[in-house]
Amino acid sequence: MLRHLGTKRTYAHNVKLASLLCITAGFVNAAGFLAFSVLTTNVTGHAALFAERIAMQDWKTARVVALWMFLFLAGAFISSFIVSFIGRNQRFSYVMPVLIEMVILLGTALCGYQYDHSLIAKEIFAGGLLFAMGLQNSLVSIISGSAVRTTHLTGTFTDLGIEMAQILQKNTEERALLKAKIKLRSVIIVCFMCGALVGAYLFRYFGFHAFFIPMAILAFTLLYDVYRIRVKRYYRLHHPFIKVP
Repeated sequence: MLRHLGTKRTYAHNVKLASLLCITAGFVNAAGFLAFSVLTTNVTGHAALFAERIAMQDWKTARVVALWMFLFLAGAFISSFIVSFIGRNQRFSYVMPVLIEMVILLGTALCGYQYDHSLIAKEIFAGGLLFAMGLQNSLVSIISGSAVRTTHLTGTFTDLGIEMAQILQKNTEERALLKAKIKLRSVIIVCFMCGALVGAYLFRYFGFHAFFIPMAILAFTLLYDVYRIRVKRYYRLHHPFIKVP
């Protein structure tokens, strides 16, 4: 799911990846908004807020918003740097960014109850989640060859609209490819929205402990690949005639 890169990557890998990590992003976006009144998975709204605060000469808030945008960028940069440093073809080049994201979610789940609604606290907690989502979005984009974006839906809705229009005009061979793309976009949208609904619901009842859920999804994503690798090795050694997909 995460470890397959380049020509080894299949459409099924992207669908699985989109399903799990879009649920994670949607969950963090909704729970983060309820917790800190900040959208924590993208920076589009923050750009408008930054401009509005500058126009109002609210330099303190403008500085915080600028920091949030920078942290999302920093997360994307660090994720890409780690993958490039370890090597894109290394099987576990994705582990470190995911582990960092899990640590941030764990910190939010355990320390969120200390949030006192001050601007500094909001700056730290929301900034941490934006950094984590920058990590995730960059990592998924690199692994999937930019086929999957997990932390926002603007581009996905745009691509879906274009492809839905194209499928009415293309020939049979191209229609099959467009149908596959439409299915992937639909999975991204549905899973993000489901994650957001679950995140909002669970945060209302469990508070900051709800952030253990997206952390568990990330842990499952890592263990899924590790487990599959070990199963394949076992069968190759002991049952060479059995093919494991």
